[in-house]
Amino acid sequence: MLIVALLMAVLQVAVYVHVRNVVTASAQDGARYAANADVDSATGADRTLQVVARATSAQTAKGLTCSSGEQPDPSGSTVVVVRCSGSVPSLLAALGNLLPLEVTGRALKEGS
Repeated sequence: MLIVALLMAVLQVAVYVHVRNVVTASAQDGARYAANADVDSATGADRTLQVVARATSAQTAKGLTCSSGEQPDPSGSTVVVVRCSGSVPSLLAALGNLLPLEVTGRALKEGS
């Protein structure tokens, strides 16, 4: 039993790290997409959720809340920021979503 519990804990850590890395890369991709000159900055969150759903599963994407918008930079430029929060699904369905997840992606807006 101890070995099985240890194996499940290691697998859960691996799933958490994988999902965190995918969501981080997706938020960065969403910010880069929304930073294009002819694209509305609000579309970054939708793009992020689409990429997460393709890379992991639609269930994981549904468990995330993403928002995107513009922020001024001290240098005078405009930065598109995509923030996602949620939780990583547990390997044991009875435990639910225990591990919190908060990521941010940023990109300079073209033409700013």
